[in-house]
Amino acid sequence: MDNYTNDNTARRYKAYVSTLGTTQLHLRNPYIVAWWSAAFPGFGHMLLSKYLRGYALFIWEVVVNIKAHVNLSMIYSFQGNIEMAKEVLDTRWLLMYIPVYLFGIWDSYRTTVDMNRAYLLAEREEHRFNSFSIGSLEINYLDKLNPIIAVMWSLFIPGLGQLYIHRILTALFVIVWLVVFFYYSHVQEAVVLLFLGQIKEATAVLKPEWLLFIPSHYGFAVYDSYINTVENNKLFEKDLRNHLTEKYQSANFQILKGQKVK
Repeated sequence: MDNYTNDNTARRYKAYVSTLGTTQLHLRNPYIVAWWSAAFPGFGHMLLSKYLRGYALFIWEVVVNIKAHVNLSMIYSFQGNIEMAKEVLDTRWLLMYIPVYLFGIWDSYRTTVDMNRAYLLAEREEHRFNSFSIGSLEINYLDKLNPIIAVMWSLFIPGLGQLYIHRILTALFVIVWLVVFFYYSHVQEAVVLLFLGQIKEATAVLKPEWLLFIPSHYGFAVYDSYINTVENNKLFEKDLRNHLTEKYQSANFQILKGQKVK
């Protein structure tokens, strides 16, 4: 049940609140979104709430990257072993990897520009949207939250910050893949060995081709939770302002521009 049901008469809507999360249009920097797509294909689209496209590119990145040994090649190149870096690459998979990687960057940039235009038009229309949704499994509503807390929980475990701000789809996806990356990289085993002082054993147990996925995963979770908390707060303030103006402000109230009020 929603506190307001749209009649679908507007050409564009700024936001949609459902039990799975709050989806909204707002101004974004297309270069930042494209950068996240370059850091990890799919992240740029997930920032835009283009979930199906983002999930597809993300899974493609993981599967084809592992098959082509891209991360392993990067490890060798970091160590200065260029010949080994070239040898481990599987060109059968690499030639499929490159075009999709470039597409993810280009498409996220193009989509951001288009969505910014749609936001500006939706802002002019000022059509009403629901701000409260309750169902048998979940409740979601606009509220003011602390972006620092969202960042803190994301630093503990990626996905918890998204749960804090009720981005359920992103939270579940990020948490599931974090478990996959932790399991196959053996990073937790390495941490335990490191605490025990067994540095060589900790280094040996790590799987670097899986380990390299984790920094981008953490970075995206922190950035996504922070930026969406800030934008949700702006949406909440604007919705509250419109509600107070409509219900409590006198129809005869006027703002006297350019005149001093005594």
